[in-house]
Amino acid sequence: MKITKIETIRIEEFPNLCYVRLHTDEGIIGLGETYFAAEAVEAWIHEMGAAVLLGKDPLTIERHWGNLVGFVGARSTGIENRGRSALDIALWDIFGQVTNQPIYQLLGGASRGCIRAYNTCAGYQYTQKRPRHGNLPVDNWGKGELKGPYEDLEAFLYRADELAESLVSEGFMGMKIWPFDPFAEASNGRYISNEDLKKALIPFEKIRKQVGNKIEIMVELHSLWDLRTAKQIAHALEDFQPFWYEDPIKMDNLDALKEFARSTRIPTAASETLGTRWAFREVMEKQAAGVIIFDPTWTGGISESKKIISMAEAYQLPIATHDCVGPVSFAVDVHLSINAPNVLVQEVVRAFYTDWYRELVTEVPLVKDGYVYPLNGPGLGTMLRPEVFKRSDLQRRESQLD
Repeated sequence: MKITKIETIRIEEFPNLCYVRLHTDEGIIGLGETYFAAEAVEAWIHEMGAAVLLGKDPLTIERHWGNLVGFVGARSTGIENRGRSALDIALWDIFGQVTNQPIYQLLGGASRGCIRAYNTCAGYQYTQKRPRHGNLPVDNWGKGELKGPYEDLEAFLYRADELAESLVSEGFMGMKIWPFDPFAEASNGRYISNEDLKKALIPFEKIRKQVGNKIEIMVELHSLWDLRTAKQIAHALEDFQPFWYEDPIKMDNLDALKEFARSTRIPTAASETLGTRWAFREVMEKQAAGVIIFDPTWTGGISESKKIISMAEAYQLPIATHDCVGPVSFAVDVHLSINAPNVLVQEVVRAFYTDWYRELVTEVPLVKDGYVYPLNGPGLGTMLRPEVFKRSDLQRRESQLD
């Protein structure tokens, strides 16, 4: 079997998503996905990835991963690594279809039948549009037209008590919120006034008053703060007993991250912004995080994710895969979480998986009573819906053997 064509797919309604399909001479097609800078990723796939993969056996996955490294970007989540991640996932999808096994089985089988979930409190369109730059309107952030029952960003900002009650009723063990972001945008992460800090604490007060400790609270800080201010925020939050502080500062100084982690009794989680085992090795060696978070579609695909998971296990660290992107990423996350012995919890976005994820793929992992269940079909267990290929906003590009 050999790869005969590489096809990329972008959809204008979802401009951050880039899909890749690897076609083989035996009719098997592997699907991959990555997120952000979709046009640039597409260009890299056809300029660099096609030269490595066309005409090759898709089952020599480890060899292909090494050949796709390139000359720069080996430790980043930049364009090259996102493209390599999408291609690697598509290769694993082919592997699963050839063997008629789900990916979690190929990784060594299930460590569990399902994985407990927390909800990232985003609304339906939270990451659908291209990222904006510049200040967020603090007084209007999260407000706007409501699409359905799961406008959870608006809810955590203005109705956090009702939101917490809803999530508890659906069985979620935790909820991730980020009320500090607009204040970071306003000061470039250098300062938060006591008045603004008090405003940002209101959702936490409402949650604990309404449901007590029936739900965990994950604090997302999006790498927006400097060390001093991150410590200030962490200290103010400790009485609310958060589950973790995620990406409190930029990951370009791991000694500073270690100092932050040592300054609080709450675990530090890091980081979706890091790529490859080499970056995570340094986090682990420095004991700079208590939970290892990564995104398989950014850090090097399934091949690299498995290595990061095993390395974290050796350091007695739990892992949690990132999901606030696309539906194929969600499927990959769950395959990894079902297999990994040291997984802590699975991130989900209920606004996404109940809505637009289903517009794009045929199957989505089941989320029920606060647990996520894997797809059991061969490979990923899902594919792009036939309707996707009929969309007027579809953009396709192909590279193939001459």
